[in-house]
Amino acid sequence: MLVSRRDALRHAACGFGALAASAMIAKPKLANAVGPTQPRTDWIPHFAPKAKRVIFLFMQGGVSHVDSFDYKPLLEERNGQSMPFTDARVLAKTGKRESSFRVMQSPWKFRRYGESGRMVSDLFPQTAKHIDDLCLIHSMATEGVAHGPATLFLHCGSTNFVRPSMGSWILHGIGTENQDLPGFVSISPSIGNGGARNYGSAFLPASVQGTPLGLAGTKNTLLQIQHLQGPTRPARERQRQLELLQEFNQLQLESHRNDPELEAVMDTYDLALRMQDSAPEVLDLENESKATLEMYGVGQQPTDDYGRKCLLARRLCEAGVRFVQVNYGDNSANPAWDQHSNIPKHADHAKAVDQPIAALLQDLKQRGLLEDTLVWWGGEFGRTPYAQDNGTGRDHNPGGFTVWLAGAGVRPGLSYGETDEFGSVAISKKVHMHDLHATILHLLGLDHERLTYRFAGRDFRLTDVHGKVVQGLLA
Repeated sequence: MLVSRRDALRHAACGFGALAASAMIAKPKLANAVGPTQPRTDWIPHFAPKAKRVIFLFMQGGVSHVDSFDYKPLLEERNGQSMPFTDARVLAKTGKRESSFRVMQSPWKFRRYGESGRMVSDLFPQTAKHIDDLCLIHSMATEGVAHGPATLFLHCGSTNFVRPSMGSWILHGIGTENQDLPGFVSISPSIGNGGARNYGSAFLPASVQGTPLGLAGTKNTLLQIQHLQGPTRPARERQRQLELLQEFNQLQLESHRNDPELEAVMDTYDLALRMQDSAPEVLDLENESKATLEMYGVGQQPTDDYGRKCLLARRLCEAGVRFVQVNYGDNSANPAWDQHSNIPKHADHAKAVDQPIAALLQDLKQRGLLEDTLVWWGGEFGRTPYAQDNGTGRDHNPGGFTVWLAGAGVRPGLSYGETDEFGSVAISKKVHMHDLHATILHLLGLDHERLTYRFAGRDFRLTDVHGKVVQGLLA
């Protein structure tokens, strides 16, 4: 039987499609995976939300709370004195409850700001102008002494197990506002200390994983989605190509009993096509006015890099992205704010982020977006109130530190909880990282105990079997 060249090519193409699809589904299957593979727009929250979206300003490495937002006058009074403290590293290594360390005062002066009169150091004078909009949590505590475990715990609620990131949980829980854009974006994430796991979906549907824009340490001009434009073919031709590919994939899907990973791949192809028309405009900062660019510090040093990222976060939120993480860090062994031997280095990082953060708060507020956008600022832990190795730096401190929230549903101008008189450990109204996760989900209309996903015969949730909503933070 003779076969025409056209028929031969058509059959071969089907074979190539089958090979590609088989490769995609050859990975381990999701055990007991349930739920749609594509974020939905019609999901109903557990109760009325105060926030529609989150912007997380991640300060990688751990900002020193006693040098920024947690004023401790006793550090000045006892500066240079050796005193006993319970150090997390020493306790983990030796089991010794107390060791002697030299108290170290802050190199920066603290001043009162706003009607609330909250104390903020000279590290963040621009952010401090918005102090009456901030809800300061001084009594944070977390798990993990090293950057890797603590960073994973902040993002995924676990120090070592592979778990979905918070952004993925949120996208899975309330769906997306814009089917033409990713619902979860991480701007310039680091490849270390958890890497892609910090914006990964783990066993949740692959369609709710975060989309990275650029990488830490790369030029801000690379804050784009790779290969978004693609070949310059007419839209109808690109649509026909996608339809043909999806037909091949649909055949594979039917023969593999609706494999969720293949469904996610197919949904991703659809999203990629839609993004070619919508994403370029959202990612183009040139559409902004000169005044706006100057407000964020774009085109100026040292604020240009983080200013672009914060402005992009506002544009993504306006376009309907649910969770935007704006990372400040690098890919070095010691992350940006990790000053073990040179705490004055904090000043360089603060100058790079202070103006852009203040601009973001102002911009969101004047556009009416702060009413339903939750802004979360913080790192994976704080730093010790005493000198490390009798030097000029501070070590990691997971037992007590500060983060702040602003916007939808939180009490503005509030200082919640406190650390001891030195700033070493949370002693009043302690807020564990699980509690913070539960509270943020609550503001989005999600009950952290009901937001579960069955995998491998067990129901999982972001807060595991812990966490409580901190009612005192809510407006």
